[in-house]
Amino acid sequence: MQFLMLVLVEEVGADAPEGEGTPIDEWGDRYVSAGVNLMGSRLRPATQARTVRQRRGGLVVTDGPFAETHEAIGGFDVLECGSWDEAITVASEHPMAYAGAIELREFWPFDQE
Repeated sequence: MQFLMLVLVEEVGADAPEGEGTPIDEWGDRYVSAGVNLMGSRLRPATQARTVRQRRGGLVVTDGPFAETHEAIGGFDVLECGSWDEAITVASEHPMAYAGAIELREFWPFDQE
């Protein structure tokens, strides 16, 4: 099962409080070497994002920031896990689970109804 793990932060660029959770380097090393974390990266702030829409009037590109929200997507990871329980364990050990929030979404392949 593959999962998209969205790392949500209250302030883009925020780090986990010192002494809480596994340091990000250790978390990454552990799950990359185990073949669980297939890829991941930090993202630029929402103020540097763009939303792209096609409408009858043509292309609409909107610069960030967007609607007022309390959380922004600060990064992502793609996980390969055997179950939801495993994905939840991996997410719960990420440092931003302490300072922000982690959202998990299972991939939904096009060949599955």
